Amino acid sequence: MSIENFIAYNPVRLHFGKGVTDTLGETVRQYGKKVLLVYGKGSVKKYGYYDKVLGQLVRAGLSVREYHGIKPNPVVEDVRKAIALGKANKVEVIVALGGGSVIDSAKIISIGIANDVDPWQFMMWQTMPQKAVPLVNVLTLAATGTEMNAAAVLQNPETGKKVGFVHPLLFPKDAFLDPSFTTTVPKNYTAYGIVDLIAHALEAFFGGGEPSVIDRMTLDIIKDTMEWGPKLMNDLQNVNLRANIMLNATLALNGLTSYGKTGGDWGVHAVGHELSFLYDMPHGATLSIAYPAWLRLQSERIPKRIQKLGEGLFGTSDMEQTIEKLEAFFTSIDSPIRITEAGIDASKKEDILQQMNKNQASGMVHNLNDEDRKQLVTWMM
Repeated sequence: MSIENFIAYNPVRLHFGKGVTDTLGETVRQYGKKVLLVYGKGSVKKYGYYDKVLGQLVRAGLSVREYHGIKPNPVVEDVRKAIALGKANKVEVIVALGGGSVIDSAKIISIGIANDVDPWQFMMWQTMPQKAVPLVNVLTLAATGTEMNAAAVLQNPETGKKVGFVHPLLFPKDAFLDPSFTTTVPKNYTAYGIVDLIAHALEAFFGGGEPSVIDRMTLDIIKDTMEWGPKLMNDLQNVNLRANIMLNATLALNGLTSYGKTGGDWGVHAVGHELSFLYDMPHGATLSIAYPAWLRLQSERIPKRIQKLGEGLFGTSDMEQTIEKLEAFFTSIDSPIRITEAGIDASKKEDILQQMNKNQASGMVHNLNDEDRKQLVTWMM
């Protein structure tokens, strides 16, 4: 088993458990008095999370400006508007209240306010940030792991791209994870969050290097999720079940699963991003569609790795059986495994292929060519 050279670094202070936001105000006050509160389209107000967070900030004597309306598939234009608001009000700290889209947006807002650069230049890796406004997040959806990492994803309708950016300055200062804040997530988005965290673990598993202990940890994160996920789907208000999924989502992408590796592959995410861009499809839904197809494509190229996956998760070295069992799990939590199940007509096959080829959707370890993408789209239909 090869263990690659690596550097482990994660400066995020994680506050986990019921009631942890009771110290939010005093934590934020450490970083500044002028706050930009960023959130989505209204569910945080509907369920009372906004009132709890704002109350904490006001009681701490902080001045609060707000930017709301971040979309589930976040766009750069919202980030630009929030940056302008933040600069105009000389904000000193950002509080992101929401799921992955809100926190990802807030990360780019934080470097956009601190650097006189259009945010899309960061996303295109054309410019590196020199500083950042401190960011504190309050998570309301367990899925992406962005609450404890240095990555962000945005899309730009003008350029036709949905891309990611990674930089140490994107690490939040503090992350508040109260599982009770996720009990109002509807069934479909609970399922998509479960898929997303499993996909993150899989992207790491199929990355460069095979450190034995990390492989075991990564597979255990997936197995634990497969144990608690279906139970949560039938008991959405259960805080203990929510806590298990919330912790798994954080562990899947806070760096742990990449120790001893050169990094993850991320080819399945690249494919999924094209589906999200074209049809505004929920991110997790794109991954439950793309992963089985990707595994079938790779079955003759990395059979030992897929066999190890099957043995670790399902007790089988039969690759097709492994793929079918993974599909069955996704189906059991009502996440689609085919594009047509997501309401996209089969006639869109060529549009999807053109979009994927246009942006050369591929992995960082396992490269995809035009013929591979054609085969993937066929299997995804």
